[in-house]
Amino acid sequence: MKRAIALFSLMTVLGSLASCNEKKATAEQKQVTDQKLPNIVLILSDDQAWTDYSFMGHDQIETPNIDRLAEEGRTFTRGYVPTSLCSPSLASLITGLYPKQNGILGNDRILPTDNPAKRKEVRGENFKPLINDFEKLETLPDLLKPKGYLSFQAGKWWIGNFKNGGFDRGMTHGDITRGGRHGDEGLKIGRNGMDSVFSYIDYALEKEKPFFLWYAPMMPHGPHTPPDSLYQKYLGKTSSTYVAKYWAMCEWFDSTCGQLMDYIDQKELTENTIFVYVCDNGWVQNEGDSGYDKVSKRAPYDLGMRTPIMIKWKGQITPIMDTSSLVSSIDIVPTILNLLDIDKPNEMEGINFLDQQAIEHRENIYGEIYDHDFYSTEDDLFYNIVYQKPYKLIVPNEKNKPGEKIELFDIFEDPYEQREISAAHPQLVQELTNKAKTFRK
Repeated sequence: MKRAIALFSLMTVLGSLASCNEKKATAEQKQVTDQKLPNIVLILSDDQAWTDYSFMGHDQIETPNIDRLAEEGRTFTRGYVPTSLCSPSLASLITGLYPKQNGILGNDRILPTDNPAKRKEVRGENFKPLINDFEKLETLPDLLKPKGYLSFQAGKWWIGNFKNGGFDRGMTHGDITRGGRHGDEGLKIGRNGMDSVFSYIDYALEKEKPFFLWYAPMMPHGPHTPPDSLYQKYLGKTSSTYVAKYWAMCEWFDSTCGQLMDYIDQKELTENTIFVYVCDNGWVQNEGDSGYDKVSKRAPYDLGMRTPIMIKWKGQITPIMDTSSLVSSIDIVPTILNLLDIDKPNEMEGINFLDQQAIEHRENIYGEIYDHDFYSTEDDLFYNIVYQKPYKLIVPNEKNKPGEKIELFDIFEDPYEQREISAAHPQLVQELTNKAKTFRK
């Protein structure tokens, strides 16, 4: 009888505790549901290798603000963009679609009838049909509008006027006759101060609306013209003036990110703001000139395709430094939509990368690289890339890359892709090649 009474008492206590925990969980869920819609700030670096952050292990470059963002959020050190060139990379980011889906394959469009000497002059005309098609797509700003979001574009933007991306307001006019190509007035942000962004945040506060901010300064992208104090700082750390300028640009960009995050904090918006970070493509600075190494930008290798991807929402997303999961920038839109309880459009192949099960069940992510000056999807395809942890397969298009062979790398054991191992894994090569063909279809 005593044991029965004791057991009954224990069950009563446990039941009470379970009830309390259930009520606590329900209260927390209600708190998340009832809070105001979070602001969304998308920070994009421009031409920066995955190695070039202090939190990623660089010995010289200092990026304290991005490091802080990485520490306070869910950070994927093995993030990827679907292509290593700015215009198609940014188009994929805002749509959540691969280049083959959104139609933006390169930076400039050419036609077979174009005079080669006048291609720059006709870019605007050649791009108009693509812009018309792009406007029919649902971008992230479009998908946020029904929830009452305002949206603002600042920085790089290749697809004509900011309105073509669904933004309510923006800096880029996109008029070719007035220098519009890849950002025009938007390219002043960061380099010439942050006033436009700060003013927009104030405007959104005045309107009492949640906002989506696209902050994509052309930094550390050339021209590499950092403040002299930063240049002198790094000049003492390398024998190359070109490398010193690039390193200084990385820190200058980081300082503008700090200014943005500090302003949001001053406005007491940090706890209700989702920060997302990604880079459009990689960059390895040449030591002897202002250009980049061929293994980086426009290349299918990790120094062109890999980027840290991070997301922070204070108090809502648990900070984790994930060094093993493979994620893609096409996952960013689905992840944000999931946080806001918005259905993902069916054509999006990305996943919610905050869902660990979704990450673990994903088999592959893909990449595709086209010519800088493109005409059509198949005629200008250079490479398809298939990632299947821990491997990466690069499949060249025989038509545009004659003589180049398929390459396979273990990117976990060999992150700089120095050891090509396709001969040792013929069955895997065939399997991934078939997946590349399926992806093309």
